[in-house]
Amino acid sequence: MHALSLTGDRAAGPLGYHSWALFEWARNPYVILVTIYIFAPYFTTTVAPNPVEGQSMLGFTNTISGFIIAITAPFLGAIADRRGRRKPWIATFVGIMVPAAYLLWWSLPGGEGIGVTMTLVLMVIVSIAFEYSAVFHNAMLPSIAPVTKVGAISGYALAYGNIAGLLLMVLVLYAFAWPGNSDFSFIPSEPLFGIDQGASEDDRIVAPLSAMWMLLFTLPLLLFTPDGKNASGSIGSAVREGLGAVVSTLRRLKHYRNVALYLISRMLFNDGMVGVLIFGGVFAAGTFGWDTTTMLIFGIISSFSAAIGAVIGGWLDDLLGSRKTLLLAIGGTAALLAFAVTIRPDSILFMPLVNTGPVWDSPFFATLPELVFFINNQFFAMFITVGFAASRTMMARIAPPSMMTQFFGLYALSGTATAFLAPFLVGVFTRAFESQRAGYSSLLILLTIGFFMLFFVREEQVTAHEDAV
Repeated sequence: MHALSLTGDRAAGPLGYHSWALFEWARNPYVILVTIYIFAPYFTTTVAPNPVEGQSMLGFTNTISGFIIAITAPFLGAIADRRGRRKPWIATFVGIMVPAAYLLWWSLPGGEGIGVTMTLVLMVIVSIAFEYSAVFHNAMLPSIAPVTKVGAISGYALAYGNIAGLLLMVLVLYAFAWPGNSDFSFIPSEPLFGIDQGASEDDRIVAPLSAMWMLLFTLPLLLFTPDGKNASGSIGSAVREGLGAVVSTLRRLKHYRNVALYLISRMLFNDGMVGVLIFGGVFAAGTFGWDTTTMLIFGIISSFSAAIGAVIGGWLDDLLGSRKTLLLAIGGTAALLAFAVTIRPDSILFMPLVNTGPVWDSPFFATLPELVFFINNQFFAMFITVGFAASRTMMARIAPPSMMTQFFGLYALSGTATAFLAPFLVGVFTRAFESQRAGYSSLLILLTIGFFMLFFVREEQVTAHEDAV
């Protein structure tokens, strides 16, 4: 007998749902290499006028993309529910992301090349297309995952994504960043393929590299994961019906009260977590002055920790339920952030250190504050990945099956409605206090409110209101 999915349909086999999970392997390296660990810190410290201005620019840029996603994603999801198939939409957005990400190669030091403005525009384009692709990818989970494995499969996907990012960072470290800067005999004497470290090409290469990786590894999803059937009717009618469905759903939120409360909670805690990831590398680079090699090692080990967290999170989700797993993840993230912002090169917990020199014989993370920040970030990576996996599974468990893409459009809204608030908070606090620490710590506001709201959410699936279907 074939296993059933959350929608009551026949679930996909292992090839189908692992191919679905591999889409995270395809696209998450962009986030890890470009948005978090390599390109964004490079932009902040080398392209922008100074680190504080650079962090502020990234904050306001993410504000713009978050606002656009917030007002469009639910409608896009509702239209897709009327059309049936999700994979053509995913292919379209990958087709937008790949060239836009590739062009970031020409963002040169000092704002030369395509310039600061065009760099930020391209990052906005990729961010929007990335989130749109997530709407349709996430909406496939309830219909392809067996009921007993939905948490584990969601966790596998994020584990795959972090492992892919880890592998690419190892490649960049070995081939481009470490050559000429290491005494290890197994490291090439010069960067491979003529990469010029003096022109920051070892930083910029991550953008085209992640673009080509995304293009290649989207194929398993498109080839092997089952999709819905094409619905009858024209695209025009699907657009009209989809727009009407969203309006109807919003008018009847009382019927979907539990889902709405969850989405508001997620709107806050998810953006806090995303903000921790996005600005964590920027904060570390600005605080400790870490170079590309150090940031790569930092990212590689953190990605490995995140992959472990994804697997543990999937197991906890199926064991404890999504809500309890989320509370654990959000609370842990908030506590770790509160501790991280107390660390400076000469102090921990705001207490000055007597010895600010190296505490062990290592070229990386040699001082006590650096080492403590590094260890703290490993727990960050695990807790945040647990939260991402469980939040997606929670939505799959409580949304009406017949409106899954529409509700995952609202889910995208909940992940981006404050995606312009969190970066805005970081940008405003950073600029107002002229402090990266102040900007980074502002994310605690979102994490704390989202955490307490989640106590009022029930983990039960709602049925579709007949007027909203």
